[in-house]
Amino acid sequence: MRNLVRWLSLAVCIYRLNADLISHLHPPFQVISTHPCVFPFTYGDVTYYSCISVHSDFDWCSFDKEFRGRWRYCTMSDPPRCVFPFLFRQKLYNECTKDGYILDRSWCSLTGDYNKDGKWKQCSPNNT
Repeated sequence: MRNLVRWLSLAVCIYRLNADLISHLHPPFQVISTHPCVFPFTYGDVTYYSCISVHSDFDWCSFDKEFRGRWRYCTMSDPPRCVFPFLFRQKLYNECTKDGYILDRSWCSLTGDYNKDGKWKQCSPNNT
């Protein structure tokens, strides 16, 4: 019964949504949507390159480049993706690099121009 109340509350919220999420949402126990997240996306006046927990206890992502109320909770398959090639300093990179990272770990840019955007992530063992 408690899940039904949560779902009804969520449905009412989404119906009346003014580009804000209810604070402290709890993830449903049902199957999570597989609709793909769009990165980057803009929520409010901020552009995000990965899942966020703004106005929620759990990470979520938008289905639209400009948030329009369509979203879902994130899963492990939603981390941000490297963008190749990307520009760092005066060089184009087609794979993860250790250049410029003092911890000697590989990284990549989340946009085509790291110099301009400064968005990055550490690469996984598979360099993705």
